[in-house]
This record gives sequence, C-alpha cells and structure tokens, in this order.
Amino acid sequence: MVNMKIAFVGKGGSGKTTLSSLFIRHLAAEGAPVVAVDADINQHLGAALGLDEAEAAALPAMGEHLPLIKDYLRGTNPRIASAETMIKTTPPGAGSRLLRVCEDNPVYDACARPVELDGGTVRLMVTGPFTDADLGVACYHSKTGAVELCLNHLVDGPGEYVVVDMTAGSDSFASGMFTRFDVTFLVAEPTRKGVSVYRQYKEYARDFGVTLKVVGNKVQGPDDLDFLRAEVGDDLLVTVGHSDWVRAMEKGRPPRFSLLEEPNRRALRLLHTTADVTYRLRDEERYTRQMVHFHLKNARSWGDERTGVDLAAQVDPDFVLGERATTPV
Repeated sequence: MVNMKIAFVGKGGSGKTTLSSLFIRHLAAEGAPVVAVDADINQHLGAALGLDEAEAAALPAMGEHLPLIKDYLRGTNPRIASAETMIKTTPPGAGSRLLRVCEDNPVYDACARPVELDGGTVRLMVTGPFTDADLGVACYHSKTGAVELCLNHLVDGPGEYVVVDMTAGSDSFASGMFTRFDVTFLVAEPTRKGVSVYRQYKEYARDFGVTLKVVGNKVQGPDDLDFLRAEVGDDLLVTVGHSDWVRAMEKGRPPRFSLLEEPNRRALRLLHTTADVTYRLRDEERYTRQMVHFHLKNARSWGDERTGVDLAAQVDPDFVLGERATTPV
C-alpha cells in the first residue's frame, strides 16, 4: 500500500483537467482515499468532478487561507521564527506539523470540501481564481504557494493518493514544485504546440529525476499516434480518443462511471499501475534534498529580501520527509 503524489500537466485545452478528473473518479471507484487539488490557472476541476457552478464557486480558496496554513504547518519548529517568515518553499523540520491524507486537521477544515463520486468521496482543494498579480515567480503569496507548502509537509499513509491538476508553467519550475510528485502525467495533443510543452517540461525535469509520462489525448488515428511516438518516444505511455461518456459529462449529465468505455478504463488502470510502480523508485533523502535546494535558491533570489531574515536558517539538516517522520500533537 502506498501514498502517491501525482501531477497532471499540459497546455490549456489539452484535456488535462478532464483526464485528471477521470483518474480521480477511477481511484475513488477503487476505494482509495484521495485528496484532489486544483492548482491550474483555469479552475475547472470542481466542475469536471460534477459540481455545479454555484458549488464550484463556493469552494474555499487555499490562497486566502495561507496565514492559517503557515501557522499550522510551522508547529513548534524552532528554526522558523514566525509564520510570516515562511515562504512557499519553506521545508519542514523537527517540530513542524505534517499533513496526512486521511486525517482531520485545521488545513482541511478550512480548505478542503468533500465531493461525492460514484465510487466514494474525495477531498477537493482549490487554489482559487488567479489574478495577474499571482503569476510572478517571485510572489511568495501566490496561490500555488499554499499548494507547495502543503505538498512539502505531506507524508505517507497507507494506499492514499494526492492528485494535482496544475499548470505546466514556469512558476512550478522556479519554485521546485515540479519535483514534488512521484509521477507527472503530461497530457499532449498530437500537434507541434502539444509536444513543445512536453519538450520544455522534459528539459527542466532532466536533472531532477522526475518521472514524466505522456498521455496522448484527442488521438484520432494512426497518423496521430505515429506523430506522438516520433516526438516523445518511450515517454508515451498511453493514448486516449473520443469518449461519449466524457461528452455527456461535459454537458453536466455524466452516466455512471462504470459505463466509461473499456479502452478508456484500461488507460486509467495503466496510469494507476504506472503510478504505483513509480513509487518504488522514491528516494526520501533525494526528495528532501531537492526541497532544500529550491528553498535556498528562492531564499537567495528574493525570499531573504522579502522577509528580512536569513531563510537558510530554516533548513533542518537532520530532517528527512518520509513515513518515519513524526509531527507534534
């Protein structure tokens, strides 16, 4: 039994949110505990999971609860002078509070809402709508900062999944958020623009051991398949074509999830298996080192100046984030 952190990335219109919502539905149908996070610029995951406009609009924004999140995660960590000195890359250390998928805590109370699906209930968290001010890579009050802090403090539990629908943009590269996942599924259409996003992500991820798999979407025939195979090679995991089930879902009238077409069910099972296999490659010490690497990088480039403190002092050299990590009561 494993805990997996899984990202879906891709350019706008690629079908990324639809595929991430299908995967979340699949996990729920399998009986797995799931925290779903909408960290995309366009906040559509709630609707893709069946919420109507009013329900989706009423979801609490993580970005608006950033002070609460910081204060809770800080715990009794003596290396962090105050919640105000935490930035989105601040790593946990001795005394920090850690998050677990199945527990109840003030962060979930404030930011998560249950969503009923065919197979069960998932917790949904959303960054909240983005504004132009949120898109600067140096903005430590950005909406995704709340997501990254939570991922930095999230530890293993038995058979649990965290699925993040996120933008394949430069902010996640600058902060290091792209290294927070066990596997990243990049959704690509069989077009030049679709594969250019893949190339950019692959280039950034190359030096960090990021497991990147491509899901080809809107594939209509052998020519599309050949194009993707030629452009992304062995990173192409599976392709998805037209779905009447998805069309009905997009009209707000989804059939029972068990009626999803068998080829698409097989594709979701392959994503699930791939994620579980990738977990065996997890290196907790490397994961923690990468967290520290990007924290120090952000501290030097803007964090120290913004907070007025030496953020390198927040790093606990003896702490490793993993299933043996403990958290104060």
